[in-house]
This record gives sequence, structure tokens and C-alpha cells, in this order.
Amino acid sequence: MRAALLPLVLLALPAAAQEVDLELVLLADASGSIRADELAFQREGYAEALTSPEVLAAIASNFTGTIALAYVEWAADTAVVVDWTLIDGPAAARRFADELRAMPRLAFGRNAIGTALIEGRRLIETNAYEGLRRVIDFSGDSVGNFSGPSIAAARAEVLAAGITINGLPIHCTSCFPGSGGNLEEQYRAMIIGGPGAFVVAAEGRADFAAAVRRKLVLEIAGRTPDDATALAAAD
Repeated sequence: MRAALLPLVLLALPAAAQEVDLELVLLADASGSIRADELAFQREGYAEALTSPEVLAAIASNFTGTIALAYVEWAADTAVVVDWTLIDGPAAARRFADELRAMPRLAFGRNAIGTALIEGRRLIETNAYEGLRRVIDFSGDSVGNFSGPSIAAARAEVLAAGITINGLPIHCTSCFPGSGGNLEEQYRAMIIGGPGAFVVAAEGRADFAAAVRRKLVLEIAGRTPDDATALAAAD
């Protein structure tokens, strides 16, 4: 009887999570200050970066040669644009990039940064992967938080879960109050945290794709920048 029940017991057990070098949530700004053309440009920057030789080489150079990646846009709420995907080479990266380019806008409204950070934690903790490192890559053009949990409370919750938050502040000319020349310092003080956390700023369209590519290479390789635009944090 026990032998007959064994297959049923095995079927009931949860499947083992797949080990990857990195679980990475890209939390991209889709709030009211981001126009449709800016949203498309932002997605294109991530798509180009993900399929670049530099990023692909960083993925291949790690222990398992794989990362798990999700692209999420945030505003008043959050929306998963491209769900968790195993990136193990150029073909998978191209499929992810193509899906990202093709998806409609899914998030609307004013900033809810605390909500976005907590959702990033939930997505990492409930996926089918087990990363040697776990990172939320948060981008935006201000630190305004108009609804939901406070940034401080959400950040503390994410860090307590052992997840690092890196920042990509985007300087722009049409943002809500709170952005501007000190946006990098605000990100350092309010957003990023965890072992090796850092900021890489995008000054505008001219260098956005390059900033994203550089940031992804650093995150995937487990390194931090060594110039004046970044701050390593160990909370």
C-alpha cells in the first residue's frame, strides 16, 4: 500500500526551484510624468541592453550562466510587462526583448514607489527560481510617493528579505517636483540598499541605453561602479 502511495506523494511535493546566478526585477517608471514616446524609448533601451554583447557576456561568465528576469512597470500600481524568463543566451534574450517591445502600456497614474518595491519583493519570493543573488533594479524620474506604503517602510521590508535595491535615476525636463539635479543623492538616501547597492544615472535620451547596459553588466557580474556617480551601500 505504501509503495502504491509513493508516486502520489511525489506528485504532491513542490518542484525544486531552478538555480540561477541572479533573480532580477526591472522596476521601470510608467507614471504620469512618462509620456508614451518616453515609455517606448525606455523599453527600447532595456531591450537593446539585454541583447548587447556586453550583457550576454556577463551572463555567460557567471557560475550557472543563467539569470531569471522580469520587467515590471510601476505607477499608481504595478504591472508585469514580461514575466519571469530564464535568460541563458542570445535567443532567450531576443525573445524577452521582442516581447517587451510588443506589449501595450499596462500601468497608469501617479507614483506609488513603496507599492512598487513591495511588489518587486513579492515577485522575487514567489517565482520558480533560486538566485545566488536577488536584486530589484528601480528606475524613475523622481522620488515622489503619492499613495501606498512609504518608501522607507517598503525599502526596509525589501532589505529585510535579503534583496538588494539598485537605482537608475532618470533626469528629465517634464517631471513632478522632487526630481532634478539632486535626484542621484535622493536615490542614494531613499531608494537603494543592501550589499553592494549602487546608483547609475541616465542624463537623458543620449545616454539612456548606455546607462542601462552598464548597470545590467554590473548587476549581472555582481560588481559596483568605481566612479563618482555611484555609491556602494552595505545595509
